[in-house]
Amino acid sequence: MHLCPRVAPRYDESVLTSKQRTLRRFWHAVMPIAHLADGPKPFRLMGEDIVVFLDAEGRPAALKDRCCHRTAKLSKGWCTDGKLVCGYHGWQYDRDGHVVVIPQLPDETVPRYRTRAYHTAERHGYVWVALEDPIAPIFDVPEARDPAYRRIDQFNERWETSPLRLMENSFDPAHFSFVHRTTFGVTTQPEPTLFEITETDNGFLAESTFEVSNPPLAHRVSGTTAPTTIRHLRNEWFLPFCRRLDIAYPSGLRHIIFTCATPIDDGSLQLLQFLYRNDTEADCSAQELIDWDSAVIAEDRAVLEAGDPDATLDVSRRVEAHMPSDRPGLIMRKRLLALLRAHGEEEITNATADPLRIPTLPVRELVP
Repeated sequence: MHLCPRVAPRYDESVLTSKQRTLRRFWHAVMPIAHLADGPKPFRLMGEDIVVFLDAEGRPAALKDRCCHRTAKLSKGWCTDGKLVCGYHGWQYDRDGHVVVIPQLPDETVPRYRTRAYHTAERHGYVWVALEDPIAPIFDVPEARDPAYRRIDQFNERWETSPLRLMENSFDPAHFSFVHRTTFGVTTQPEPTLFEITETDNGFLAESTFEVSNPPLAHRVSGTTAPTTIRHLRNEWFLPFCRRLDIAYPSGLRHIIFTCATPIDDGSLQLLQFLYRNDTEADCSAQELIDWDSAVIAEDRAVLEAGDPDATLDVSRRVEAHMPSDRPGLIMRKRLLALLRAHGEEEITNATADPLRIPTLPVRELVP
């Protein structure tokens, strides 16, 4: 007799980021603009293949990565005088997606052929794309105008998780003692200090103070050789998937991280991160700062990529349990669900899971 193996239930009834049309109406950072210096580049944004290039004025443009002739990938082509040239038959496109040259029809008027064009902008050293009419601005970086600060570009890499998981993790103080036990976590303090949260039009500001470990790798980052130090965190979330983390040390150093979690598809994101510091290269080199933050995010990545990629917005389904330190993430879920509904959408899920129906703290007590 052959016994069929028992199949464990799946608890992945989660929001499908690429299916939510409202999220197409936000600006998403896709790549450093410097990457376009040598020609067009492909990117997959919310499940849609796009090609990004520079026009004749050096402005970024983004089109659907398909030639309207025989569906060749335009990202396999090149640029000529600010026009995107398809590498299959040489058709040329302008930044608005119009076909402006067909080499095979040199003496005829070019038909009104076009491919889809998207909203593009250059901001903070990155190309930003909105797949549909944007409904919110790109966040501001006041440190970029302050001569006391220098900028360090840190990360541009693909992660196999979802933007919401990364954003929630960025505001979760309960994981410090465990996930970050080899960098800054204090293992003897598993009960975290909770954030004071002030909601804003575009997200919220979460503020708190934490004692952290200060290993030798972090001495020049924190400005002290003491075994522990204090971090005053001002952690700001911008709808839907960006954040600003301002870490102030007693030494007077400020370590201000900007993180964008750009959705590639339902299970992948592009992590783009840059840093501002109020010190000099001689005080702490850019490479030291990159190495330190690399060690920290590697710990986060190992946990997040091992979990389910997405999270349920409607927590009344009780797919996951919650505790008081989860409040920032629960506010994110509540705000994102309200955003979808304000634009005539409901949460779209894969609907493969049964609710856990587990006893848990009432969410209404965690998120008023």
